[in-house]
Formats: sequence, C-alpha cells, structure tokens
Amino acid sequence: MSIARLAARSLRSAAPRSAVARSLSSRPGVTMFSEEENMVRDMAASWCEQELKPHVRAMDTKGEMQPEIVKSLFDNGLMGMEIPEQFGGSGMNFTSACIAIEEIAKVDPSFAILVDIQNTLTNNAIRFWGSQELQDEWLPRLATDCASSFCLSEAGSGSDAFAMQTKADLSADGSHYTINGTKLWISNSSEAGVFLVFANADLSKGYKGITAFVIDAKTEGISLGRKERKLGLRASSTRPVTFENVKVDAKNVLGEVGQGYKYAIEILNEGRIGIGAQQLGIAKGAFNATMPYLFERKQFGTRIGDFQMMQQQYSQLATEIHAVETMMYNACRMKEAGVPFIKEASMVKLYSSQVAEKVASKCIEFCGGVGFTEDLMVEKFYRDCKVGSIYEGTSNIQLQTIAKLISKEY
Repeated sequence: MSIARLAARSLRSAAPRSAVARSLSSRPGVTMFSEEENMVRDMAASWCEQELKPHVRAMDTKGEMQPEIVKSLFDNGLMGMEIPEQFGGSGMNFTSACIAIEEIAKVDPSFAILVDIQNTLTNNAIRFWGSQELQDEWLPRLATDCASSFCLSEAGSGSDAFAMQTKADLSADGSHYTINGTKLWISNSSEAGVFLVFANADLSKGYKGITAFVIDAKTEGISLGRKERKLGLRASSTRPVTFENVKVDAKNVLGEVGQGYKYAIEILNEGRIGIGAQQLGIAKGAFNATMPYLFERKQFGTRIGDFQMMQQQYSQLATEIHAVETMMYNACRMKEAGVPFIKEASMVKLYSSQVAEKVASKCIEFCGGVGFTEDLMVEKFYRDCKVGSIYEGTSNIQLQTIAKLISKEY
C-alpha cells in the first residue's frame, strides 16, 4: 500500500481530534501539521531509514541511482503526491509533497531533487494545463513507474531562459511538430521516461512563441550526452538532451501554443518552494549528523558541545534553520490558499540556499578533521547544497524578483 493511501486510511479511522487540536485547526502555526501530513513525514522518514540510507554513500561514489530504490519511491507513492487517486496517485496536498522532499533531503539530496522535479514541476504542469488526453496518458505513469525531466535550459539561455533556440516547426498539415535543439544541465535525464520540453514554435515572436511539449523519452531522435561530473548531487543524473528532427504529435502540446513561457514561470514558482524544502532538509541533515558528535567528543575534559562558544554557534544555526522552515511552509500554505506567493517563494529559495551552505560549512568545522573526511556525511551535504543557489533561478534572479515585487508595494 502506498504511503499516501495508508495515511489516508489511518486518518479516516482515527478517533476524533481533541478539543486542543480542534482549537488549533482554526489558525495553526505554519509548522504545525495535520495528522495526515505528520503521517506522511513519519512514513517518508521510515522509508529513508530503511530503503535509502544504507546505499547513499555507494551511490554518491558510483555516481548513479540504484533502479530498485527509484522503483521503491513509486511503490510508496512518493512520486505522485498530488496526482489524484483516480490516476493512481496519492491525492495529497502540496505541503505533503514538500514534507516528503525535506525528509528525503535529510538523507540524500540527490533523491530529493528527483522527487521534487517530479512532484512540483512535471506532475503539476500536466495536471494544470494538460489536455484530458495527456492527463489520461501520463498521470497514471508518472504516479506509478515513469520519472520525468524538465527541459528548459540551453547553452545560451540559463537565467535568460527565454532566449532559447530550440525550435518546434509545425508540419504543413498541422498534425505534428519537428523539434531540433539541445537542452543542457537536465536533471534526472538518465531515469526519465518522459520529457517536458520547451521549444520555440515561432522565433519571430520571441518568448511568445515558446511552447511546451510532453515527449516520450523513447521517441526517435532523442539522445543523451555525457553525464556531467559534478561537485555534488552525484547520484542524480545531469546530462544534455539533444532533439534531432524529433517528430511530436500536435496533441502532445501542453496547454496552448505560445504559452510555454507563462507555464514555465508559473510552475517554477512552485518548484522554488520545493528547492526550499530540499535545502531545508540538507541543513537539518548536516545539523543532525553533527550534533551527536559534539556531545561525544571531549577536549580539555569537556564535551565540545558544552563550550559556550560552540553553544552560541549551534544555537544560531538552529534558529536560522527554523526560520527557513517557517518561511518554506508559510509559502506552501499560501500556495494552497490560492493567494499570491511569488515573493515568498523567491525569498525561501534564496534564504534556504544561504542557510544550507552556512550550516553545512559550519558543521564541517564543528567536526574538525573527521568532518573533512567521508567518515561522516557532513562533507556530502556541503557538496550537495551548493547548487541550491544556482538551479531553478539563481540567487541573483531571486533578488531581482523580490526587489521587483517590493517596488510594487510602495
């Protein structure tokens, strides 16, 4: 039984909530979760401990994911969190998806980004804008056995994503498009069974020609380039994806022709909250791996964690981690409430990457020489966090977005 179905069944059979719980339900704190959400957290943590944790170091060293662990993500409902149950998904809310991402990132951020892209980008894009035919075809697979990749960036279009040159030419009879171009730095490309591809159907219109396509990874003409050798997230595949005269049926257009830029912007706002969840998990993972050591190791006859200077430092880190947690889940609740959340998404994406890097760096220092080795997992969290300030919108882009929105308030 999937994690979500088990949680839902347990919730339905649970006893009525206490008076205290009922009083909190009117306006709970953003880091106070429903029974169902807490069960998702517990089950995701249990899955990580049993299925993922024993293999993390080996996969990082080898630079690839074990297929059976990816399969286990599907089997436990973690890849279709918001997909309705009628399509085989878990039918959960956005907060639950971010809870799962956070928990997985505490153990292996490489798997967290796989779950993040699947749930906050691809699945939701098809749910929001896909035709009934596309939903019927792909949502059941995305929920049960098909990983995905989000193909936006190119050599000449990173932060300026809409300078892309990948073309989609419509056939004379209007039945299909022919796509040519190369996408770079595409996460999950080795595992993906489907690509969400952005290509320009009319270069004369600039970004207003950009159109989104849902393309089966087995389509003739698609090829993967060399796997990138990265600082971190080594188990996560990142490769160029080339489209050479790839024929795509017109029915595989996501939403409307020429609206791809709009869809990309809107879905990336959600994705940035997901990155915040990943970075929060990294910060917590590094902190959790370090704190026991501080109370086991003694210097000058005193536990390291009892020195006043150390207390001040880890107290500061814990405070900043809690600030990220509050920001991230506040953005989740705003998104679910249907109120504007773009500024908050950019803020948490920006700040979470800063805090994750700070926490991981300080934790290495706290552990001394052993922190600089692979004996502890702290060095891996340090390597894995750095890309948080780069992908799904660099920190400079987030600052620009935040400033633009603030200026409109005055």
